[in-house]
Amino acid sequence: MNNLLKAALRQQAVFVPEATTINGQAMTPATGLLTANLARLGFGVSESLLHALNGATPGYQATILEHLREVMGVKKNWTPLVKNWSIPTGESYADHVYTFFANVFNQKSAGPTLHCGHIIPVDAFPPEKYNGCPFCGTPFEAGEIAHYQQNSKVRVLELWTKADAARCLENLLTSKTALDASQQDTLKLLLSVLPLPAVKTGMKETMMTVVDFLVQQGEADKAQALFITPTDILRYLWYKHTGMLQIIEPKTIIKRKTKNSHHFQLPKADNAAAKLVAIQALKLKYGRKDALTAAKWLNNIDMEAEKMCEIMHPKRNMWVRFIRALRLAEFSHRKGFERLHKLMDVFYNQQYEVWQGRVDHFRLKSDAASAFYLLKQRPGMFARSLYANMLWFGADATVKAFADIVDKVPARLLFTLQMYAAYYFDRNGIRAVKPLGGISKTIPANTLVALFSDEELKEMEDAITDLCALAVRKRFMAAATTSKSIYIAPELFKIPLPLGDRSEHIQDLAATLMGTRFPLEGDAVRLFMQWGTGLPAQHMDMDLSCRIIYDDRMDFCSYSNLTTTGCQHSGDIRQIPHMIGTAEYIELNLPALAAANARYVVFTCNAYSGGEIVPNLIVGWMNSQHRMKISAKTGVAYDPSCVQHQVRITSGLTKGLVFGVLDVAMNEIIWLELPFGGQVTQSLDMKNVKAILKKLDSKLTIGHLLQQKAEAQQLQVTDQHEADEAYTLQWALDTAAVTQLLID
Repeated sequence: MNNLLKAALRQQAVFVPEATTINGQAMTPATGLLTANLARLGFGVSESLLHALNGATPGYQATILEHLREVMGVKKNWTPLVKNWSIPTGESYADHVYTFFANVFNQKSAGPTLHCGHIIPVDAFPPEKYNGCPFCGTPFEAGEIAHYQQNSKVRVLELWTKADAARCLENLLTSKTALDASQQDTLKLLLSVLPLPAVKTGMKETMMTVVDFLVQQGEADKAQALFITPTDILRYLWYKHTGMLQIIEPKTIIKRKTKNSHHFQLPKADNAAAKLVAIQALKLKYGRKDALTAAKWLNNIDMEAEKMCEIMHPKRNMWVRFIRALRLAEFSHRKGFERLHKLMDVFYNQQYEVWQGRVDHFRLKSDAASAFYLLKQRPGMFARSLYANMLWFGADATVKAFADIVDKVPARLLFTLQMYAAYYFDRNGIRAVKPLGGISKTIPANTLVALFSDEELKEMEDAITDLCALAVRKRFMAAATTSKSIYIAPELFKIPLPLGDRSEHIQDLAATLMGTRFPLEGDAVRLFMQWGTGLPAQHMDMDLSCRIIYDDRMDFCSYSNLTTTGCQHSGDIRQIPHMIGTAEYIELNLPALAAANARYVVFTCNAYSGGEIVPNLIVGWMNSQHRMKISAKTGVAYDPSCVQHQVRITSGLTKGLVFGVLDVAMNEIIWLELPFGGQVTQSLDMKNVKAILKKLDSKLTIGHLLQQKAEAQQLQVTDQHEADEAYTLQWALDTAAVTQLLID
């Protein structure tokens, strides 16, 4: 039941069992108390949900409230280092130097000795302003949330039933784009309580979750039907070993882990130790039962051995490791494994031809006809290399060849080509890319772009846009519909299509697509970060920071610069208390930033300690139409009703993360997720941020896609919810349902 509650909240809803729903009954005292407590957390309820809650048992109502309190972190410790930190403490670098020497020479007469053992000189820090040690960042005190319900605007929760859950599960399974971390987690939650529907999975990553579910149910034989190629099996094996749905090379993971363990103040030997730990963690070891299962899967794939080997070739080094760990050579000599035996023979003797090698051969020979003949055999690969082929072989010949197979290309690729044509053919443009398993980088435009004039590049852009738009229009026109009118919610014009740039971390509140813009209502934005809950006391230094971008300069607010124009930090915590966790804040004064002509404020968090950002760290921001208070006694500044967006870190490779950008002039925050390397916010290359913002601006929004649908199907756009087809913000929360618009 709790799994359904978790899944429902990500759709801005609450699951209530249908058997308990009673309409027309007077509100019970328990229901009134529940709605009042939900309001304190910033939630309201729709009329249908109110009736359902009124029929639920008090025990189930308590379960709902407990779950929402858990998601909103009510029981977590939100106490920062500084009391009433909106008033600067006045500490300086000299205070730290003075305190350092006082402790080195053990000058106990210089001032009081704190619980952590550090001596704080009388003339250094004002200890009465701190909840812990200002020198080492160890908190001593923990306070409760002091202020609730400061934001008058609430999130209205809808009713979620088992039918809604089943529909959501089916949408996730059939999603035509790869699921992000929140959707994958929701899929697992729903599979644990609902029967697996008989639908075809839309993406390879989604299929891995289904395979894992079948294996856990002891039905590994049923998973055989889901494996089309050997790469599917490799993907599942790697997912079970690392938790990664994409096949990231071991050397890439080791390199990331090693770099993440680099520390300004630690010797290089620690890097070597981290590398050894990463290598040990990736070593493969399988029991005979699991190895036999994998051998059966490979043996039963209905494909010629040469074709299978060609597909295995790009990951040949990984396959060699898995073949040894799974004892496939041994199993191949058993009776009934003749197909596996032939596969091993062809693979090790390399008696196969690689398709990509043939394509590259004809490209180097400038043999367009032969190259296009091969590319037409794999429409997806043709689409992914379309831009480069246009620059290599010429636009006219390439577009003409691509037009022959455009109807076979998945819609998600057509929209991607349509959106990014101008982005790619910009001779002065800097592109944002994220290599598989790496951090976001910027790369210059393709060198071949410089060989063409602006007019020729514009013609290439228009040729792609027109071709893809025509193909999409034909698909919409071919789709049967009896509708005459359509309603498109205005908010959908600010939500990008769920194509690429998927989030790697979990959003426990209403899941939001990267690039979504959040309008601000007040004069302040409060960033928050909470980590360490459930862990013993130890050194675990996570940093919350921000970068302020001006036209002619940059500034920052972090542990080393607590106060700057328009920004105030709550103090640097380096040691977490026992089991309860700790928190940091940054307050952004919007009028002050606007008066200083700031353009953007980039929100970042980093693992200053060696390693990655710790799992289950919560980071986000608060905003309220009314002034948000800070506890004068403890400095607690968290109010769940003011939380506008938050993310829970789950990836094990993230050292630094950009989690939002404030556009000061537009008075809105752009939600994005940009991993980067480095211990501090100064490690962030601002070119990456500018490039990804430009990329997000190139994206087609859900609203504009629906406009294309309306034009193609001759639907009348109305502003009435009672239209034949109504697309609301609530509908868009299920991003997997949005992908059903991508008609293949």
